Amino acid sequence: MSAEELQYVLALQHIPNLGDTLAKKLIRHFGSAKNVLQQKKQTLLKIDGIGVSRLKDFFDASHLKAAEQELKFIEKNNIETLYFKDENYPEKLKHCIDGPILLFQRGNINLKDQKIISVVGTRKITQSGVAFCEKFIEELSPLNPVIVSGFAYGVDITAHKAAIANNLQTLGCLAHGLDQIYPKVHHKYVASVEENGGFFTDFWSSDNFDRNNFLKRNRIIAGLSEATVVIESAEKGGSLVTADIANSYNREVFAVPGRPSDKLSKGCNDLIKLQKAHLLNSAADLVYMLNWQPDELAKSVQKQLFIELDEEENNVLDFLQKEGKAQLDSIAINCNFPSYKTAGILINMELKGVVRPLPGKLFELI
Repeated sequence: MSAEELQYVLALQHIPNLGDTLAKKLIRHFGSAKNVLQQKKQTLLKIDGIGVSRLKDFFDASHLKAAEQELKFIEKNNIETLYFKDENYPEKLKHCIDGPILLFQRGNINLKDQKIISVVGTRKITQSGVAFCEKFIEELSPLNPVIVSGFAYGVDITAHKAAIANNLQTLGCLAHGLDQIYPKVHHKYVASVEENGGFFTDFWSSDNFDRNNFLKRNRIIAGLSEATVVIESAEKGGSLVTADIANSYNREVFAVPGRPSDKLSKGCNDLIKLQKAHLLNSAADLVYMLNWQPDELAKSVQKQLFIELDEEENNVLDFLQKEGKAQLDSIAINCNFPSYKTAGILINMELKGVVRPLPGKLFELI
């Protein structure tokens, strides 16, 4: 796609109240975004779904000016754009009626002929939820799936880290432009995600961060994959919205059951009860339901017993083997490292699947 056409696509994306569904309809009808914006009002009104109210700001010159600025940001930061009509646009997302007309990408992403699943859930994940998520993704690793999530707290970041620990490609779908990262504390994981996959968003760098963006982002999480897995959810939450969207796309949904008394199992139990999700006890359940050749799991290479650690990481490992769990400051003092250096060592060990963080700046071996 030429820079000129990209600017016109961006301009269409910038028009309020138009939406991706109608924008794609117009582009298909008139052949290009440029042709759409060069039509007369009376011609556009003949298209089903286009009323006078939708054309109120349609011809405002500010859309092309804003598009020009965003195009400069895209080119300056080497951001790849994925247009819904192009071959490199995610295949499964092409079949979603409200999929974005344009996606922005950063990282090393390859979705061609890949098994793709989305893993979502509460931001207040429990230790049993962490353990299930890590084991689930480890069990799936012989099938080399792409793990998609939202790069948020809780289940999201747990899934991304588990994917990296198992050398799997992982994708973070962001609820904001590629000029920022939310939450800021997850900046430390950005490089690792981009090395093992990357980020998708349909938000501009000029878009103000808004929590309502998460709902719009969820359609991309659901649309990219052939199945969505919900690991822990309260009675209400964004992950349940993602599950509903996945169902609307006729994709499979799985939920991890829990005790009726557990608040963070209520959402999952309800999905199963209302037959909106398959019950998920292990990776084998998903492999069976998706017909992912379960015999491939039997051919899995036994998990590596000894993960390669450097001298400093081995010092921390030895200390935690004695203590079981310890606070960051205690680890730093006993291993004779500055706190800032200890934090970096622990992040590397976390990404290698050796340690996990606990509340109160505690760390323990996995």
